[in-house]
Amino acid sequence: MHKAIEQLKTVPELLLIDGNRFNPYPGIPHECIVKGDSKFFSIAAASVLAKTYRDTLMMRLADDHPQYGWSSNVGYPTMAHKRAILKNGFTPWHRLTFKSH
Repeated sequence: MHKAIEQLKTVPELLLIDGNRFNPYPGIPHECIVKGDSKFFSIAAASVLAKTYRDTLMMRLADDHPQYGWSSNVGYPTMAHKRAILKNGFTPWHRLTFKSH
């Protein structure tokens, strides 16, 4: 999220974060909102845009990396995807800082 914030042309007065965790961004206050996409239209719209972008990206990446099953799992860590990582390793597109529970 910090990379996205750095690219904004206008500095926001407040960051509304969908979820319960956020590493504070210097100089901009934030508020974490659990299930924020069901409470604020702006968060819901951002969620739709992010999901649409990510799904499109995953479909493009699936052509170059079919072994990871991205055309069907769209980047979620299914068991088949985890096995593919063990067999083939990570690509630059894998989110190494993302923690799944």
